[in-house]
Amino acid sequence: MSAVTERFKLIPAVYLILRKGDEVLLLQRANTGYQDGKYSLVSGHLDGDELATVGLAREAKEEAGVTIQPNDLVLVHTVHRLSRDSHNQERMDLFFETTSWEGTITNVEPHKCSDLRWFDINHLPDEMIPLVRQVLVSIARGGHYSEYTKEPE
Repeated sequence: MSAVTERFKLIPAVYLILRKGDEVLLLQRANTGYQDGKYSLVSGHLDGDELATVGLAREAKEEAGVTIQPNDLVLVHTVHRLSRDSHNQERMDLFFETTSWEGTITNVEPHKCSDLRWFDINHLPDEMIPLVRQVLVSIARGGHYSEYTKEPE
């Protein structure tokens, strides 16, 4: 009997590019242990047995208090990422965009988010997670796919 080789595990994450005209909603991470003080997008990991658009709609409700219909999300960028930290993880990051939501944007997780506000897409804050900045710049240039292997900061 031959041994079964376990396959590597790919960690999926979803990101929300919520747009209002030329502005994008960003949140400032706090008390998470990862890139605290830097701006990012509403995002999260999939829970398992969960479609990407459904997971992102869940994250939008949990983090920003808004309801998003999964069919209103459009996949605009994919990143294949190799993490070069002590965990040595491989990730697939899916960036979805929408201009449609219901409810008032609210910082629902102030214990993990110190700021939640709109920024001009052409004038992003200096303190941003490098991956998120790279993706937003790539999207602006028409890019749909990136690979990311930079060391974490």
